[in-house]
Amino acid sequence: MKAFLLRAAVLVMPLAAQQPLRIIAIGAHPDDCDIKFAGTASKMVRAGHKIKFLSVTNGDAGHQSEGGGMLAMRRYKETQESARRLGIEEYEVLDNHDGELTPTVEARKQVIRSIRRWNADIVIAPRPNDYHPDHRYAGVLVQDAAYMVVVPNVTPDTPPLKKNPIFLYYQDGFQKPSPFRPDVVVNIDDVWEKKVNALDAHVSQFYEWLPWVDGRLDSVPRDVVARKKWLSEQRTARHSPAVRKALEEQYGAGAADRIQHVETFELCEYGRQPSLSELRALFPK
Repeated sequence: MKAFLLRAAVLVMPLAAQQPLRIIAIGAHPDDCDIKFAGTASKMVRAGHKIKFLSVTNGDAGHQSEGGGMLAMRRYKETQESARRLGIEEYEVLDNHDGELTPTVEARKQVIRSIRRWNADIVIAPRPNDYHPDHRYAGVLVQDAAYMVVVPNVTPDTPPLKKNPIFLYYQDGFQKPSPFRPDVVVNIDDVWEKKVNALDAHVSQFYEWLPWVDGRLDSVPRDVVARKKWLSEQRTARHSPAVRKALEEQYGAGAADRIQHVETFELCEYGRQPSLSELRALFPK
């Protein structure tokens, strides 16, 4: 009985007491995690935590003049360079076609295996109400995996997790069916250059594809230093009213005017449900 009680106590121990945390950030494409989480990832690495990025598709459609296997390989190499610059442990890219992701059982199994192999304490993914179908379905796949990661008879080729992770959503601006709720706000001003440096590794996206889609390709500087400065300016945005309020709550009066760059996260209704204070304590200031 004494041994059983001790084991139960370990299972409910707050994550803040377990070092290092193992965090997997999941995106639909090979730059999504960088956009939503690179700053926080950099701070978590600095604090000694273990970070993995996972792209559910290979990105083979994300370019105006390249595509297929050659583009997928180029984008994979960009992920590995980004991982090197951030100092994260791993950047995995699944071999699913860009623009064709659907929430199939097989794709769900891929996500389950990745979460299990990483032995994740925290899983972060997009909300399933995004403009891009790949983003939406990546969110659905993670939601569908949230309970199954602890079920032994589901995907039995990979051992199940012994505890259900905390699942979080990245910030977005979509309002339906409900607006994003910033439960956690992380000030990334001190690592902003590091985040921009990670984004800069994805040359095919931030200097070619995305400016082309937006009709601004001619505005991208040719000089590598100048274009990185341009990228920093393009990625700097105003805080929403909800984020401003959360910044004041977590960082004190005047924080919303003082802090320029943040990454924010919402607790998912699936997975382990920590208190708000416990959740915030897991993330760096």
